[in-house]
Amino acid sequence: VAVFFVMLLGIPLGLWMGNSRRVTGIVTPVLDLMQTFPAFVYLAPITLFFGIGAAPAVIVTFIYAFPPVVRVTAEGVRNVDPGVLEATQSLGVTTKQRLVNVQLPMARRTIIVGINQSIMAALSMVTIAAFINSPGLGIPVLTALQSLDVGTAFTAGILIAVMAVWLDRVTTA
Repeated sequence: VAVFFVMLLGIPLGLWMGNSRRVTGIVTPVLDLMQTFPAFVYLAPITLFFGIGAAPAVIVTFIYAFPPVVRVTAEGVRNVDPGVLEATQSLGVTTKQRLVNVQLPMARRTIIVGINQSIMAALSMVTIAAFINSPGLGIPVLTALQSLDVGTAFTAGILIAVMAVWLDRVTTA
């Protein structure tokens, strides 16, 4: 759920940042704060406002996974060949047409990398979100670690890693 909202909001913001230096100057410090604070720093105030369960876990995961897709999307749009953009401008292409027909297709691979990074960031939050009783694969890891059952924790951790690799391969394909 968090990754869906990350893509829904992050890719358009990344496109906007890639085309506007002013937006980049405003959004970059916010993304810096989102990336540098440890996940537990988000966990405390959000559980105070939203309680314990899935909702605060989605919010914390969103905050943690949002910066990679925005930054990488903006970088992909910025790195589109200036000669191609100049050619489209000389042909009289509108800004929307240039974005949809030129910049997005040329930055597609880079945007997919950003999506993959956000998926990996979201999966890294699975175990941390289990601390606030979020459903998912983090619960078996946390329960096993609390009972000192390292084998079960390792197995659940391997499943999270397999899921991460699988999602990476699916989105890249």
